[in-house]
Amino acid sequence: MSGSLSGTGLTRVEIGALILSCLQDVLAMRDDGHSSGTLGGDTRLIGRDGVLDSMGLVTLIVDVEQRLEEEHDIVVVLADDRAMSQKRSPFRTVGSLSDYICHLLEDEG
Repeated sequence: MSGSLSGTGLTRVEIGALILSCLQDVLAMRDDGHSSGTLGGDTRLIGRDGVLDSMGLVTLIVDVEQRLEEEHDIVVVLADDRAMSQKRSPFRTVGSLSDYICHLLEDEG
């Protein structure tokens, strides 16, 4: 998926970069002194080996929603019944969250 999504002007790569930027901000707010290592599409957000706890995930979701709206005039709700009813959580990795956002934007388009 290299073209822009449903007239949003955003590509999957740009959405992934936005998520990674938000993730870096969330991780920088922690003061546990732990390094998150190299971040990328395969970075686990939650679960075993995840870089976020539940509050960190909530913060990330809110940050991503706000940045999409502020920077791209895109309003999405990421944590809703649709997301929670998925067999595989869209919040597992940076890549799965990128895919989920792309899917939402395609459905709205």
